[in-house]
Amino acid sequence: MTITRPFRHPAVTVALTLPALATALVALPPGPAAAAAPARATAIQWGPCTGMSGLDPRQQCGTVSVPLDHADPSGPRIDLAVSRIASEKPAARRGTLLIIPGGPGNAGLHEPSRRGRQLPQSVRDAYDVVSFDPRGTGRSAPVSCELPHEDLAMERLRPWPAADGSIDAPMATARRLADTCEAGDTTVLRTVSTRNEARDIDRIREALGERKLSAWGVSYGTYAGAVYAQMFPHRTDRWVLDSSGDPDPERVARGWLANYAVGVEDAFPDFAAWAADPANPDRLAERAEDVRPMLLALAARLDREPLPWPGANPEELNGNVLRQTLLDSLYSAKRFPALAALITAARDGGPLPAPNTPPDGAMQNTVAASLATICNDVDAWSGDGQAVYEKDVADSRARHPLTAGMPVNVMPCAFWDLGPTEPTTRITPHGPSNVLMIQNARDVSTPLAGARKMRGAFGDRARMVVVDAVGHAAYVDNGNACGDAKVTRFLLTGERPARDAYCAA
Repeated sequence: MTITRPFRHPAVTVALTLPALATALVALPPGPAAAAAPARATAIQWGPCTGMSGLDPRQQCGTVSVPLDHADPSGPRIDLAVSRIASEKPAARRGTLLIIPGGPGNAGLHEPSRRGRQLPQSVRDAYDVVSFDPRGTGRSAPVSCELPHEDLAMERLRPWPAADGSIDAPMATARRLADTCEAGDTTVLRTVSTRNEARDIDRIREALGERKLSAWGVSYGTYAGAVYAQMFPHRTDRWVLDSSGDPDPERVARGWLANYAVGVEDAFPDFAAWAADPANPDRLAERAEDVRPMLLALAARLDREPLPWPGANPEELNGNVLRQTLLDSLYSAKRFPALAALITAARDGGPLPAPNTPPDGAMQNTVAASLATICNDVDAWSGDGQAVYEKDVADSRARHPLTAGMPVNVMPCAFWDLGPTEPTTRITPHGPSNVLMIQNARDVSTPLAGARKMRGAFGDRARMVVVDAVGHAAYVDNGNACGDAKVTRFLLTGERPARDAYCAA
């Protein structure tokens, strides 16, 4: 089978047209939108964050109006939801620190309260801490594909092959999800992309009254932040990218998915050592080297004989659900005990722990926004036929059995007909040297190998601090005083390490 879709010429009639050469985006904002001379964004009217719980009482919310199509600033508009906690010491304030949400598909309205609480007091004094719901998420013109409940299972959203390696079911799922998304209202869905997020961020900057922004992007937020720094380099102040992926403009999110195979292998030894520690009450094996074969054998058994798991989606613990749970659990060592409890119950025949299944409503928005971003960003998903995917999956299953071929399997983007409508951004060394990257050495989602590609793309614009830690997200997230101090110093003084640095545990 060959996967095809109509050719879409990036002509001026397409809503999001930009100059054809990504390398020409270094010094100037996007051409057509800039030439249209959009009206200045209106100052944000701050007020209470209604309908939200668990927030810092000082957090305020507001909206910023942006064009649905930035190339047509006089056309339809959407409102972006923004939030802030103002500087706690106005006399020390030096600007705005924008938290760029991850995902893609994650809302960020809660971030000044959530991540803001983690920041050192000196940083909270120096900055208004601001975040936003990217277009299509949360309260910013949210999108939905109205998928059935069973298609919201992570086991299905991630393209896990069948137990025998067949990819027939993931192929059918990918086509069905793409078709379902495209059958609904695509007015906003077709405009969700990383380049449009960068343009939206610049309108937020303008509405905040800031000549330049400082930023803290985490996970996918590092890519959105990198694209902003490429499109609007003269608007960046102190730019922190925390847990970066490979910005390869030919692959983007397809490369990020593939990197899960590397990330799981990088992070798994930490779990194995923990699971074999004699002092661990949740110990799973006598030796660390016994944990991998034990887990692979359990997954194979669950492939043959799934266990009922009421309340989960799907309502069974099969081999792929266990593999997906392993991947999710490697995001943070704090999740290891819950994974061990599930493994113990499944292996020994005890009652399974209660599943942690997110509500369908939240999943509908996250899935739609995530798919729109990764599919609208780059066209690299659509050129391979099923035979190519089958070969890639078989090779990956042999080399990386913990992920069983999932990271290189087909996604709905292979059948997506809404985008992309403009070239992908190439990150280059041209621009101000004001980027500080921080990265855990063993990161399941954005492995160090990919972060090094981002570091190389920026050249002397960036420095990178590698922290000897497992997990996803590094700054003020894993207790490494060395790494935290280097980022805090940069945010407060602009001082970066003279060269790339390593922080021991």
